[in-house]
Amino acid sequence: MPCLLHSLLPLSSILFPNSPVYDGPFAFNSPKPKSLHTITAISKTKSETRINNKAEDDYYATLKALNSKGRFPRKSLGQHYMLNSEVNEQLVAAADVQEGDLVVEIGPGTGSLTNVLVNSGATVLAIEKDPYMAALVTERFSSLDCVKVLQEDFTKCHIRSHLSTVSQSGKNSSGVKPQYAKVVSNLPFNISTEVIKQLLPMGDIFSEVVLLLQEEAAVRMVDSSLRSSEYRPINIFINFYSDPEYKFKVPRTNFFPQPKVDAAVVSFRLKQPVDYPPVSSAKSFFSMVNCAFNGKRKMLRKTLQHVCSSLEIEEALVSAGLPSTSRPEELTLDDFVRLHNTIVKA
Repeated sequence: MPCLLHSLLPLSSILFPNSPVYDGPFAFNSPKPKSLHTITAISKTKSETRINNKAEDDYYATLKALNSKGRFPRKSLGQHYMLNSEVNEQLVAAADVQEGDLVVEIGPGTGSLTNVLVNSGATVLAIEKDPYMAALVTERFSSLDCVKVLQEDFTKCHIRSHLSTVSQSGKNSSGVKPQYAKVVSNLPFNISTEVIKQLLPMGDIFSEVVLLLQEEAAVRMVDSSLRSSEYRPINIFINFYSDPEYKFKVPRTNFFPQPKVDAAVVSFRLKQPVDYPPVSSAKSFFSMVNCAFNGKRKMLRKTLQHVCSSLEIEEALVSAGLPSTSRPEELTLDDFVRLHNTIVKA
């Protein structure tokens, strides 16, 4: 009777059939599975501030947290929990989190990454959609004033107003409060594009966004090669608002439940509004870019016909120093900027 048997076993033995059984607080007596992939950590050049009661290793902490709340990862929320503490250390190092930094974490889950951020001396605003996991993280860090947990859907929350309410008590290594906040997060894969579109235009409040993404998406977002099947409007958007950099790959074996694909960390260094490409209206610019890619292999004089006539598009292309037969996958960000400005002036 499998169902009855499962009801008699601890949750961790069901979730991780090949893992040590959890019989109570801190009762793990077996080592980690050897299959857990280890990644060489990026060393930090500056000293880190550690809290006295540093939590136990992420692998066991995740088991204990899920077991204590009787929680299964929810597929609808894209929940994949990190089991490797070294990956969290790398993620924080990639953002160069310093003492006194204000960091937004989206989807803290069991709080394993939150713990590393706190150990680095950061003040953390953790935003969690799942009410059960939000309660877990709130309880875990209840004794710390430097962690604030919000039970909200990040894609619908007013992040600016929330940031303004978070007191930044610490200072960075230079003794000065940072002017900008950072985002460091192990994102659910199913909301990554939406979150990126929401965050990157916020260069006035964030200096850097470091995200753990699906590897294929990470490569596609960073690679801006022309005439590629992967060259899309999102590439124009990302480079308009930031300077992206692929950091490192994270094999799927580091997560529970194990996803079907590997992950990767990407850093987006946000541009200040004064450094954005010179367009009269970002809204009209991206509207033109999106329309241009609606017929990706068609010439722009066809895909932009709703903007103006084919003849006017050809004239604008030539005026912008581009062939009249140009296709969207052949234009760089600067090319699109010149084309947009030429059309607007016409």
